[in-house]
Amino acid sequence: MEPLYSKIEGEGRPLVIMHGFLGMSDNWKTLSGQFAQKGFRVHALDLRNHGRSFHSDDFSYAAMTADLLHYMDHHQLATADIIGHSMGGKIAMFFATSHPQRTRSLIVADIAPKYYRPHHDEILDGLSAIDFTKKPDRAKADEILATYVPEASTRQFLLKSLFWKEPGQLALRFNLDVFVQNRDIVGEELSPQARYDGPVLFLRGDRSGYIKEEDAPLIRKHFPRAEITDIPNAGHWLHAENPQAFLENCINFLLRA
Repeated sequence: MEPLYSKIEGEGRPLVIMHGFLGMSDNWKTLSGQFAQKGFRVHALDLRNHGRSFHSDDFSYAAMTADLLHYMDHHQLATADIIGHSMGGKIAMFFATSHPQRTRSLIVADIAPKYYRPHHDEILDGLSAIDFTKKPDRAKADEILATYVPEASTRQFLLKSLFWKEPGQLALRFNLDVFVQNRDIVGEELSPQARYDGPVLFLRGDRSGYIKEEDAPLIRKHFPRAEITDIPNAGHWLHAENPQAFLENCINFLLRA
């Protein structure tokens, strides 16, 4: 099995960063450079079926956890600090609770270990409505998607995965067919027995509803040393909406971990 595609920069403590559903390592380009400047060797990953990593019909947290272990073995990372946003945060939780000896510390960005009902239907339906056999340009793809996804910022994020497959032919880097067939996978919860006793920081956007006050007992059941901190003026995309506060909280935590 080939290792995940990654962008590696900096020298020092290994720091693995995992994007969320429908994202890619490029989303972390600026922050990755800032972490590298702070003394970390940053590994920003493209998860399976995303970005430049391989496509597979197996889209599960078990498979994605195994991908991370394989990546760390391939790059000879005995341990790493791990940051994961949304789905990437779920993978990080699955990994830390199953491979605690490989996890130096954990930062989970705006996701709890609970079950989330499928809530990406409009996005997946909108992306599926783009008929690439008709060779639409970027503007046309955006126009079609806008009838399903009115938020321009969300569309801009999604359309970052467009690329020229060949002259005049756009395509999506992520494996849309597999995502459509596995709509319920992303929301899966951790098993009741899952536990990681190392240092953990949960960061939540103060305008996001992904981590609620009533989730705190469940978080601390799985992660007894968990800290939960709000990022001000930010929703679910907290690392993009308030990158300075996100970076400061991460660095302060990592220096103590």
